[in-house]
Amino acid sequence: MRIGVLGTGSMADALGTHWARAGHEVTIGGRDPLKAERLAARIGDGARAGGLRSAAESGQVVLAALPFGAGADVVRQLRAVLDGKVLLDCSNPVGPGFRLLTEGGPSAAQQLAVAAPGVRVVKAFNLCHEDVWRMRPPVFDGRPLAVPVCGDDASALARVRELVRDTGCEPVAGGGLHQAGLLEATAALFISLWVGEGADAQAIAPPLAYAAGPGHRGTEGGAQRSR
Repeated sequence: MRIGVLGTGSMADALGTHWARAGHEVTIGGRDPLKAERLAARIGDGARAGGLRSAAESGQVVLAALPFGAGADVVRQLRAVLDGKVLLDCSNPVGPGFRLLTEGGPSAAQQLAVAAPGVRVVKAFNLCHEDVWRMRPPVFDGRPLAVPVCGDDASALARVRELVRDTGCEPVAGGGLHQAGLLEATAALFISLWVGEGADAQAIAPPLAYAAGPGHRGTEGGAQRSR
C-alpha cells in the first residue's frame, strides 16, 4: 500500500515506522524539507521524503499526523489531490486542563471531512501516547492492544484495519464517523486520569462478561436487561 504522511512529529515517526517495516511505501511530507528527510532516514525501509503535497499525492491512504487546528487548514489546501483518498486522522483536540477543544461541535475528524468533502475520513490511533505505538508490538498481559476505528466508507475502513494489524494491534469497529467525537472525548478523559490523577484508566471498565451487570452473564449478547 502507498501511504502518505502529513507531518514530521512523533505520531508520524511511530506509525510510519511500523508501516514501512511491514512493506508499505511510505512518503513523509512536511513544511520543513530537512525535517522530512531526517524522519524518512530514521524510519528507513524505503521511506521517502517530500513536501505536504507530494505526500498527499503519493498515498492511497494519507495519515494526518497534524496538531488539531492545523489539520483542517492543511487538508483544505490539499483537497484537490486528496479527493477520493482515505484520510486517517489520529489527532486529539485536547487543550489546557484536559478540555475538549471541539466544545460540543464537530469532532476533529468531522472537521477534516468538511475541509475536503471528497475525502474518506477514518478516525483511529488517538487513544495512546506515541511511545505505545513504537512498541513492537503493543501487547499487554498477552493481549494485543485494541484500536477503535470510526468511519463511514467500508473500503476505507478495510484499509485502515489492515494498517492497524500491521502495528501488531487488533482493530475494533467503532461505528460511523459521527462516533469520532466519542473517541476524542475518551482520549481527553483518559489523559486527565493518567496525567492529572495518576489513575489506571483501564481499571474503570469491568470485564465484558459484566458489561450489562453481574446478573446478565451468559445472556445472549451480554446485554439483556431484567424487567
